[in-house]
Amino acid sequence: MWIMLIILKRGRLQSAAFFMLHYATLCYDGIMSHNLKELKTEFLEHLEIEKGRSIKTIENYDRYLSRFLSLTCAGAPRDITDELVRQFRITLNRIKTESGVPLKKKTQNYYLIALRAFLKYLRKRGITTLSPERIELAKIPERSIDLISGEELDRLLSAPDGEEIAALRDRAMLELLFSTGLRVSELASLPRDIDLSRDELSVRGKGERVRVVFLSPRAKKAVRSYLAKRGDTDDALFIRVGGRPNDEDSLRLSPRSIERIVAHCAIKAGIDKKVTPHIVRHSFATDLLQNGADIRAVQVMLGHQNIATTQIYTHITDKHLRDVHKTFHGKQRRH
Repeated sequence: MWIMLIILKRGRLQSAAFFMLHYATLCYDGIMSHNLKELKTEFLEHLEIEKGRSIKTIENYDRYLSRFLSLTCAGAPRDITDELVRQFRITLNRIKTESGVPLKKKTQNYYLIALRAFLKYLRKRGITTLSPERIELAKIPERSIDLISGEELDRLLSAPDGEEIAALRDRAMLELLFSTGLRVSELASLPRDIDLSRDELSVRGKGERVRVVFLSPRAKKAVRSYLAKRGDTDDALFIRVGGRPNDEDSLRLSPRSIERIVAHCAIKAGIDKKVTPHIVRHSFATDLLQNGADIRAVQVMLGHQNIATTQIYTHITDKHLRDVHKTFHGKQRRH
């Protein structure tokens, strides 16, 4: 507005009129035809329809982008600048969680990944905005993996005892987790009618990608025993015992319920550390690698899209190889 007043004071009425028209055009273009909230909705629909992303992924992107728009007050694609993103990153870094701790760098990166994907979508549509390549992710420490020992794993798998349906279910759940390396969400979504005459199983994982996982004899035996004890007609493989149907009129266990069951089994097994389904997945991967499996094969079985994700296990297997070398190498040489 102050620019317009300066122009008027200098008597350049024609230029001022032109500026006002140009300014109004920009506002119309930015707010009416390229409203960021509307574009965000179209982007999320694009992820669902064209990209085939899961509902959970879409919900996360919606949350990240909505927070970006609310914190920055950006209304049009042209509003997204280097400075705006810088201020957003500063704000994210200073935000405290409900427990009073700052957001982890990894969590902050999730916001930036969603924003970069959104900007890439806008540019692909020919909409002028900040280049996604301008946004660099924060450096985070190398990821560490929580593991349980082989002896602790054996105790965990043996924790569900007895022939009651709950014990049979929990045993089948744990054996299946260790045999396949499934994510907890993948395990929870398994159907009841899996073909136990075969040694393999197709699952739909992240990004709706289908992969094959393999059933050990112990896993197949445990699942057969559990299914033989079932007297219901629910389509889900793992169900609540003696519970009521959920909102979808199903007895299917949720991922959170499975996490609680695994934690309970760990306590029962006398394991004094937090144990989750994902830790069993880690055990699956490290067991394969330590016994000579190719990392590319493990990548496929875990459903990792990027080999770098699987390489977090290499420092564990490297230690194992060092121990083997130290134990067995050069024993016949004289010192």
